[in-house]
Amino acid sequence: MLEGKDLLEKAKLLSKQSEDEIAKGCGYVGPSGRILRKSFYRALIEAKGYKIGNGRQGKNGNKASRGRQTEFKTKVHGNGNLLIGHAYTKKLGLEPGQEFKIDIKKESKTICLIPLT
Repeated sequence: MLEGKDLLEKAKLLSKQSEDEIAKGCGYVGPSGRILRKSFYRALIEAKGYKIGNGRQGKNGNKASRGRQTEFKTKVHGNGNLLIGHAYTKKLGLEPGQEFKIDIKKESKTICLIPLT
């Protein structure tokens, strides 16, 4: 992700593109391909010399954002799907395309994912 002078120069070069394309071109894309608009806009504002706070205090009194936090819970959606999410697959080091066998234990209502080799 570009910052400072580099960010301003690249954004200016891409200024005829859409905002999303400018953000992508400057590297503000998450691991899932989602555009990180808030981070992009904050970086632009700071690159122009404005200091902005986010209202949270991190370690040592620094202002810091916690970002998304991993909570080890989920729920069954209305369509019956059960979503695990990127934070958990990343924590286990799982890669896109990896395949698993689903093992269901009815007595304990437990679902296990068993990697296929």
